[in-house]
Amino acid sequence: MIKTDIIIIGAGPTGLFTVFEAGLLKLKCHLIDALAQPGGQCSEIYPKKPIYDIPAYPEILAGDLTDKLLEQCKQFEPGFTLGERAEEITKGDDGIFTVTTNKGTQHQAPVVAIAGGLGSFEPRKPQLENLEKFEDNGIEYIIKDPEIYRDKKVVIAGGGDSALDWSIFLANINAEVTLVHRRNEFRGALDSVEKVIELKKQNKINIITPAEIVKLNGDKVLKSVVIANNDNEQEVEVDHFIPLFGLSPKLGPIANWGLEIEKNAIKVDTYDYQTNIPGIFAIGDVNTYPGKLKLILCGFHEATLMCQSAYKIINPGKKHVLKYTTVTGIDGFDGSRKEAPKSVVQALNK
Repeated sequence: MIKTDIIIIGAGPTGLFTVFEAGLLKLKCHLIDALAQPGGQCSEIYPKKPIYDIPAYPEILAGDLTDKLLEQCKQFEPGFTLGERAEEITKGDDGIFTVTTNKGTQHQAPVVAIAGGLGSFEPRKPQLENLEKFEDNGIEYIIKDPEIYRDKKVVIAGGGDSALDWSIFLANINAEVTLVHRRNEFRGALDSVEKVIELKKQNKINIITPAEIVKLNGDKVLKSVVIANNDNEQEVEVDHFIPLFGLSPKLGPIANWGLEIEKNAIKVDTYDYQTNIPGIFAIGDVNTYPGKLKLILCGFHEATLMCQSAYKIINPGKKHVLKYTTVTGIDGFDGSRKEAPKSVVQALNK
């Protein structure tokens, strides 16, 4: 039996940052994740994808963000149960939750934070003949190592942020990129759309709209795709075809825990992101509320407020006074301490 203060289900960016915020309150965390390594989608799906909206980082790769978050929370000595899926949850008469994984590992804590991102997921696939034949033989749904596309002929299908961002990234490492979208208008961020259009003007990206892939050609390995554009069809030689139509998320076993669900997400109270079950919180992409934005930085904010309420549950009747880390420094569970600069402390104490 693994006992801790907060069980965190999901070891993605939001879950990892929760460890840090909880650590500042002297709360111990243990994370459960079905993936074999921390980082969630950032590690498993797009470790080399650049992220642009993390404060203080004009650009950071998703994998590097995971590394930074692990470094930040390491001092608070989190525990990990990796490669196991949270399967069942029960609550005892003493208010303590028991979370059991699909492999039978049991965890106990007075607070559970669900930070499962999109939950379990699989890519949305185009309806094309011979699609499975070419999977991993020229067709990929996830870009893990963009270097394999350097100097290659790549066709990307999609009109959202992922399709735009990867088109930009691959064009800048000398891949021959063709972007195909069924509409003339793209759904992604305006800045990304403008970058793609500029790359087209520089002949670094070929954009075909409105269009879609209608046929795949090759023997054991994909050799070409047929693109239908208005009333015309053209065959384009490719080394790689990457359909980026998003992910089909599923909550998995969490959907059976008695939580209030809306459109495959967990409803929460925005006061502290607690669910309809007291003591269970949902933070990050897995939750929903009016005005919800599925951004990593929003998950960080939600984790911070959640930890304040978790402290009250774990320490009933004990008042916590918020103090800035600039003044107090940071005490790690391992006995280490990062002191605040004396000049800052003196200035704030005047």
